[in-house]
Amino acid sequence: MPVIDCDPATARERLESAGVRVEAGNTDHELWRASHGGATAVAYEGKVVVQGNESARLVGLIEGGGGRAHVYFDGASRGNPGPAAAGWVIVTSDGIATEGSERMGRMTNNQAEYGALIRALEVAADFGFDEVVVRGDSQLIVKQVRGEWDTNDPTLREKRVRVRELLERFEEWSIDHVPREINSRADELANEALDG
Repeated sequence: MPVIDCDPATARERLESAGVRVEAGNTDHELWRASHGGATAVAYEGKVVVQGNESARLVGLIEGGGGRAHVYFDGASRGNPGPAAAGWVIVTSDGIATEGSERMGRMTNNQAEYGALIRALEVAADFGFDEVVVRGDSQLIVKQVRGEWDTNDPTLREKRVRVRELLERFEEWSIDHVPREINSRADELANEALDG
């Protein structure tokens, strides 16, 4: 359970500017509380306590982030279309900042790849990174996002637009295709979500 020594008013402003709803505290000692991405932040005098799953995302928003991250993403679909899931890993010079996965319903493999990229970028944006180096093993997604290949499918085109909107949140970004071996942890996470 992370405890962040900070000015609760500044932390509240950062959360609200990121679109996180902040509510009144439950007790006289709580200044406010906010929930986001499976975690809850509770503000006390001179500190904010974060608890729950995915607490790292909320901590990133409160601390204001910054810096550079390597973002790995992978989507999986069984049946194409079929049950689908996303996996992502975000790495900084300090190691793994966060990783995660989630089921995404029924979709094609390419839709799942885009879904994984979108989710990974949302998480990286929550952390407040200035720069992202994005890597995935789907050449189609990488080349479409770069604008090297057309996106003829309307669903994929819509997802590509969302990816580009998310990339605008960063001061600098790049996206590259990598072999599956380099993207193995994101692949593992996506498949674990499908199996779980």
